[in-house]
Amino acid sequence: MSATRTELARGLFAPLGPTYDRYARALSFGQDPHWRRFLASRLPVAKDDVVLDVATGTGAVALELVRQHGCSVVGVDQSPEMLAEARRRLGAASRVRLVEATAEKLPFEDASFDGLTAAYLLRYLDDLPAGLRELARVLRPGATAALLDFGVPPRALPRAAWNIWVDLGLPVLGRAISPGWGEVGRFLGGSIRGFDERWPVERLVAVVHEAGFEDVRARRLSLGGCTVLWGRRA
Repeated sequence: MSATRTELARGLFAPLGPTYDRYARALSFGQDPHWRRFLASRLPVAKDDVVLDVATGTGAVALELVRQHGCSVVGVDQSPEMLAEARRRLGAASRVRLVEATAEKLPFEDASFDGLTAAYLLRYLDDLPAGLRELARVLRPGATAALLDFGVPPRALPRAAWNIWVDLGLPVLGRAISPGWGEVGRFLGGSIRGFDERWPVERLVAVVHEAGFEDVRARRLSLGGCTVLWGRRA
C-alpha cells in the first residue's frame, strides 16, 4: 500500500527538525520568515485569545503569533521529532502549548479557538475539503483561519526562474546539505506543481468557502512563490 500524503510528509521532514528553520530560510531566498509573518498578521486576535497553529513544526509560526499578538497558542503537529525541536526552541515560552495530533482528526471540542494558522499543510491533506472542514470545526464562529503554502508563479518570467530553481537548484543544494534535504529537494517541485494543478488559487478560495468560511481572501507573495488564504468561520 502506498503512503498517504500525511505519512509521506512525516517521513520526509521528521529527520530535519534541528536544521529546518535555517535551511527553509536559505532555500527560499530568505522569504520563509516573511511569509510566516504575513500569515500571523492576518489574524485579528488579542492577548486573551487562544490560537491553534496546525502543522506547527518547529514552532516558528507559534512564536510569531505570540510576538505579534501576545495571544496564547496551541501548536499541533503529527511528528514527535518536530515537536521535540519545537520544545527545545520554545524553551519556557509559557504562552505556547504543544500537542501531538493529526490535522485530519484534531483532539479538540467544536468552537474551541479564537483563530487558526497552518503553514505548509494543505498539500499534505489526503482529503482537502474534509481537512478544511475539520479546521473550521474547532474555530468559534467569526474567528479567522489563515493558511499558507507554496505556489507556482503565474507570470511567464518568474515561472521560468521558479522552474529552474525547483528542478535544478533545490535538488543540487539539497544533496549538498544532507541526504534528507536532498530527498526534500527532489520532492518539492512535483508536489507544488501537482497541488497547483489540482487546486489553483481560485478553486482553493472556493473550497475554503465551502468548508464553512466567509469573506475568503487570497494573496500571492514573492511573485507567486507562496499563497496565503484567510477567511472567517461562518
